Formats: sequence, structure tokens, C-alpha cells
Amino acid sequence: MIGFGLAIGLALAPLPGVAQRARIPRIGVLDGTSASNPRTCVQFLRRGLSELGYIEGQTIVLEVRWAEGRSDVFPQLAAELVQSNVDLIVSAAGTAAIAVKQATTSIPIVLASSFYPVEMGIVASLAHPGGNVTGLTHFTPELMAKRVQLLKDAVPAASRVAVLRLPGRVHDLVVKDMEAAARQLSVRLQVIEVRRAEDLERAFKEVVRAGAQAVMSTQSPFFFENNRRIADLAIRHRLPSLSGEPDSAQAGALLFYGPHVTEGCQHAAKYVDRILKGTKPADLPVEQPTKFELVINLKTAKALGLTIPPSLLQRADQVIE
Repeated sequence: MIGFGLAIGLALAPLPGVAQRARIPRIGVLDGTSASNPRTCVQFLRRGLSELGYIEGQTIVLEVRWAEGRSDVFPQLAAELVQSNVDLIVSAAGTAAIAVKQATTSIPIVLASSFYPVEMGIVASLAHPGGNVTGLTHFTPELMAKRVQLLKDAVPAASRVAVLRLPGRVHDLVVKDMEAAARQLSVRLQVIEVRRAEDLERAFKEVVRAGAQAVMSTQSPFFFENNRRIADLAIRHRLPSLSGEPDSAQAGALLFYGPHVTEGCQHAAKYVDRILKGTKPADLPVEQPTKFELVINLKTAKALGLTIPPSLLQRADQVIE
């Protein structure tokens, strides 16, 4: 499991009306992926709750809403959860946090995954979030810069890299951090916006026309849902690719680098437990990942006619051969 680092001091005395209520606590979950996905945040959240002794349907109820990779439906789904009278909401997608925060200022919110929560105004600070929101943040400026560096390490000759992005301020922040890292490496980024899966074919044609020598993406359930399609398109156009989405290297991307977000969802169950026992979200610091994994797909490298530098292979946590 991912390690998360920030010391948390907890006051476990139950609050009236939370831990002592007679009815079963109802937890709303907004997941950015689809129920058919083999590795959803909900699955890992359920595992974490089970390890803490919760029995779904008996001691806890989950109200799940699936966005199926569409960030435009987050506000509607968040509103549905608020109206369904849940006791707590788990935001199980980085870009869903904004919609959930806007939907309620009173229901406790646990971020199972989030982007730039301070910059986006979701929390006041990581150490002292304030308000009704706490949880985990996985995506930081340092992480985005590291991804650019690793792609350059894998393809030293690359001077132009394409970045697929979705619209929205969160993705503006990701691209800004990638561009800062790229400038230091004398790499020029070609940023291409996509909105739907149908845009990906067109986007890769644009990548090729721009003369890009590698491709990466910002982060969202959309890219997770389209892992294999993006990897296949990259190979078809002979482009080394890096992704931060879970299982992307297994799906065919050349490189994966980042925390395992789905396992972070399992860790989020501890926040749910503490809040149900009476701790206020404002008193629980937002945690950051302390463990990151590098996965290299040598099958993809071979298909691209690419030789991965031995120094990079030695740093890999997993090599797919």
C-alpha cells in the first residue's frame, strides 16, 4: 500500500449525533470511473472499510455514483449525493473534489484523491484544512516535473513532447508545472486538448503533425478509462508514452510513474472511520504520498524500436518483459 506522510493527532471522542446515531451511517461516494472498470476506487475503499470492521449493508451503507470518465457530470452527481442525505461523502476522483466542495459546506468530505487542493481553494492548507474537507492529495508540482524528467531520461533525443489535457483550471496547473520542468530540460511541450474519447484519434494525428517525439497526459478518470486506447494509439504512431494512471504500463504505455491512487482509496477508509467516530475534518491534516512507483514496459519499447538506458531500468520498481 502507498505510504502517506503527515503526523495526525486525533481526538477520538464521538460527537453527538454522529457516532451515537441509531441508524446505519450512509457514505456517499463519487467515483470518476465506471462500475465495470476492474480497479475502481470504490473497490479499494470497500476493502479498507472491511479491514476496519465495517460490514456493508449491516454497519455501513455506500451510496455510489459513477461518472464513467466524464468530469462534466460531477456537479450533478455531487448534488444527488447531498440530496440523498448521506452522512459523509468520499470524493474518489481528483477533479471531482471541486464539485463536491461546491455542493456542500456542512457534510464531511474525504478526498480519496485530489489535485492541488490548496491552489484550488478546497482546503486552507494541508496541515490545517479547515472547513468540512480532508483526505489525501496525490498530485503535486514535484510529481509532474518528475514525469517530464523520466520521459526525457527514457528518450534522451526528445526535444518536443506532446501533452494531452482536458479543459479546466486543474489541468492548467498540471500543464504549468510540466512546462516549468520542460524548460529546464530544453524540451518544448505541445499541449493538445481533448474532451471525449472520440477526440483521441484526432489528437494523435495532431501530435504527429506537430513533430512530437513522445507523448504524456495530465491526470483524470478520463485518461484512466482510456488507458489502453491511448497506449495503442501511441504505439501505432510510434510514440513513447508516459502515464500516471493506474495500470497504464500494463495496458501498453512505455512508462508509468506515480503513486497508486486506487490503494490511496483504501487508505481513505481510515479518514471515514475517524470522522464517523467524531473527529472533525478540519482537525485531520491532508496527507501526501511518500511512495512512488516507476514501471517500464519493455514490450512496448521493443515495438517502438527503443532502447531504454540501463540507468533508468535499474531505477524501475517493475519491468514488464
